[in-house]
Amino acid sequence: MAFWDRFKKKKENIDTDEIIETIEDQEEKEELKKDSETLEEQNKMEETIPEAGLENQEAAANETLEEIQEEEEHSEGEIVEEDHEEKSLSFLDRLKNGLTKTRSNIAEKIDDILASTRSVDEDMMEELEDTLISADLGMESTMEIIDQLRDRIKRKNIKDPETVKKELISIMKNELTKNNLDSEIHIENSPMIILVVGVNGVGKTTTIGKMAYQYKEKGKNVLLVAADTFRAAAIEQLTEWANRAEVDIISHKEGADPASVIFDGIAAAKNKNSDIIICDTAGRLHNKKNLMNELNKIHRVIEKEFPTAKKEVLLVLDGTTGQNAIFQAKEFKEACELTGIVITKMDGTAKGGVIFPLQAQMEIPVKLIGIGEQIDNLVEFDSEAFVEAIVN
Repeated sequence: MAFWDRFKKKKENIDTDEIIETIEDQEEKEELKKDSETLEEQNKMEETIPEAGLENQEAAANETLEEIQEEEEHSEGEIVEEDHEEKSLSFLDRLKNGLTKTRSNIAEKIDDILASTRSVDEDMMEELEDTLISADLGMESTMEIIDQLRDRIKRKNIKDPETVKKELISIMKNELTKNNLDSEIHIENSPMIILVVGVNGVGKTTTIGKMAYQYKEKGKNVLLVAADTFRAAAIEQLTEWANRAEVDIISHKEGADPASVIFDGIAAAKNKNSDIIICDTAGRLHNKKNLMNELNKIHRVIEKEFPTAKKEVLLVLDGTTGQNAIFQAKEFKEACELTGIVITKMDGTAKGGVIFPLQAQMEIPVKLIGIGEQIDNLVEFDSEAFVEAIVN
């Protein structure tokens, strides 16, 4: 009896399993049938879409893409224009920041004078005159500017103080520009040899290092020549700047003949196809005869060894020395033929107006000015931008 019960139970289990399998098979078949029907419906729907409709969709998509592309190009154009404007403004902003002390000494005082003036009279003119003199424009340059201003006020019958300021700015720009017609260093005319002269302490070595860095950034092959063998540590300092600017340098030991260093520098420049050779020189102004002899010897070496090279002789002056800078310029002009002036440390002085008498008396263009300690704070001199920065 027990055996028969087990057999019956086993058979019931088998029958149950067969039923489950049958149900599962039926469900799979139904799912396959549904999938097949769905696929057929999709195919029928695709077949019912007209070819013209597809073409219209493609045309619409292409039109949308073209519109997006035009918007992107327009946006890029606007960005380029904005960047250009920012760069154009940034130079003047940098100049204003670098000339803050001089601007405070001129622009702010002029604004105070004009704001407190009820009528354009001689008292106002005298106050403007005193302001320009205090900024180291010198008596001669100041009187020239004020006399022209008086003449314009009379001819144009000017009564408005603000118009007086506009006329003053115009006159100062004209005065500075007429004495600074060739203020560029034409580095595109390579090879070029730049001799840098100036007394010790004016920032000569720093100026050379900044020039080297900036010219290299413009794609020029720059070589430094350490021909100031007289001052202790001059060679070491210039070598540090060469490493910082990542340019080559030629140097001899301290006390060597400067002309000999220049000779080797020219030979190296020819071998390296250098575009610009910047030469440091000694600043022994206390012995002008020796300085003159040394520079004349250097010039003879350059003329003999590299006659095709364009030459610049730049005098570096310390802007914080005011009228003393004019004295130095006169002394160096007697010792060598200067082609340009570099004024350093303009960010540290309220007497930046010294540029006016310097150019008027020396008839030598200011080509570069230093407006800060950063490596890119040596900028090309622009007469109109300079006046805007210190007066307006």
